[in-house]
Amino acid sequence: MSDLSYLDAIILGIVEGLTEYLPVSSTGHLTITEKLLGLQVDDPAVTAYTAIIQLGAILATLIYFLKDIVRFAGAWFRGLGNAEARQDPDYGLAWAVIIGSIPLGIVGYLAKDLITGGLRSLWVVAIALVLWSVVMVVAERMHTRFDRRGVVRGEGTVTPLDGLVIGLLQCFSLIPGVSRSGATISAGLARGLDRVTATRLSFFLAIPALTAAGLFEAVQERHQLAAFGAGQMLVGLVIAFVVAYASIAWLLRFVASNSLLAFVWYRVLLGVVLAVVLGVGWMTAT
Repeated sequence: MSDLSYLDAIILGIVEGLTEYLPVSSTGHLTITEKLLGLQVDDPAVTAYTAIIQLGAILATLIYFLKDIVRFAGAWFRGLGNAEARQDPDYGLAWAVIIGSIPLGIVGYLAKDLITGGLRSLWVVAIALVLWSVVMVVAERMHTRFDRRGVVRGEGTVTPLDGLVIGLLQCFSLIPGVSRSGATISAGLARGLDRVTATRLSFFLAIPALTAAGLFEAVQERHQLAAFGAGQMLVGLVIAFVVAYASIAWLLRFVASNSLLAFVWYRVLLGVVLAVVLGVGWMTAT
């Protein structure tokens, strides 16, 4: 990683910021990009770098949703000591985020070696891009049925059970190519949440997930940080922050009146093209 150029850092920052919150798999896109840049995708240093620049994307989320986060936190603390305050919908939503974050933390820790090793293959990315697209289509159809029956739920109805179910589905995002936002938004739609609520909840769940992943990698691979280059790391973080902030604003507007099917077609096309490229030997999987 000592030869990581500023151009590489800019490209990785753009890819991270653009794909972190879109349901297309940031890990999958980063893995493909790293390979095209000539980096070794299963190198622990490369994995650590990409996890650390995710902190730029998570900072964008914190700033974009700061007022909401303060509101949820306040409702949660008030509800801990006041039964009447527990009737506040924000109290239930706060618990949904807390409970929904636990499964990913446990599975991510226990399967760390597999995630950073065996799963860091472009074949895994290609297969996951296609297969999880099927799940997204099923979630869309379930949401359509909820909508026709007039039982689609808004943010004020989110429960801890919603958080648990969505959190369990979020664990699949540890597989490169699945997409964390693709998993959580799909799970929210399948639970009967409206599109904006499912997407906002996906962002809220990203805060503990990405923060923990970035900090954990920074601590685990601290001996390799010197090889990154402080300038390259800063550039990656800043670019990821700026692009992620714009992506958040765009996605919230998009899902308000559009389904996830546009992303599904893109995912399938990318997965098929990647499989062909790997199959004919134009690119190696690791």
